[in-house]
Amino acid sequence: MAGKENQSPHPLVPGPANGTYVRTGDDEAGRGGSRELRRQKRKKYLLYFVAFVIFQTGVILIFTMTIMKVRTPRFRVRSATFDAFNVSRQPNNRTFDISMNAQVGVKNANFGRYKYQGTTMTFLYRGSQVGEGVIQKSSVGWRSTKKFNVAVQLTSDNFTSDSQLAADLNANILRLTSQAELKGKVALTFIFNKKKSAKMNCTMDVFLTTEQLANISCD
Repeated sequence: MAGKENQSPHPLVPGPANGTYVRTGDDEAGRGGSRELRRQKRKKYLLYFVAFVIFQTGVILIFTMTIMKVRTPRFRVRSATFDAFNVSRQPNNRTFDISMNAQVGVKNANFGRYKYQGTTMTFLYRGSQVGEGVIQKSSVGWRSTKKFNVAVQLTSDNFTSDSQLAADLNANILRLTSQAELKGKVALTFIFNKKKSAKMNCTMDVFLTTEQLANISCD
């Protein structure tokens, strides 16, 4: 009885070397531990792979929503100076003839250069065109603003309402509107170009007594 009680549940079997013996239970336990270790490694590698996929997806989403998102450039009149300022308030000769240098800005908020074609900027007074200026073909660097001057000759020759002109000249304020459209492309990469047009629609006041441009407002 005592011999049976002391007998190990895992009998000895010949080992790989002559004269050595190992218990079968120990061998099975070793194989089970090895399988568990491999399973843990596979689980760890799977977690690493999932984390990498999530990270890459986040990077792609951020890249798409920020860098690759194409925004419409802003195009507006910023200020102006005057070379000649001729205004007549005579009852039979109410006119204005003004040489203006309008400073124009094109703001490009994209992560790529904006290349635009040449165009014409028109100035309106009470719905009638009173002047225009030529904008040359050019480009704006990524996330930057290009400023340049446009020479414009403002004249009342095409305006027919003498009473309205008389009232504005007496008030020493001319309310003008500037309109233009830039057509171009945003070059995000060497092969990816997106067409974008920037429209200008600004209102402004020319103060006749001080010869200044003020109250500029653009849509």
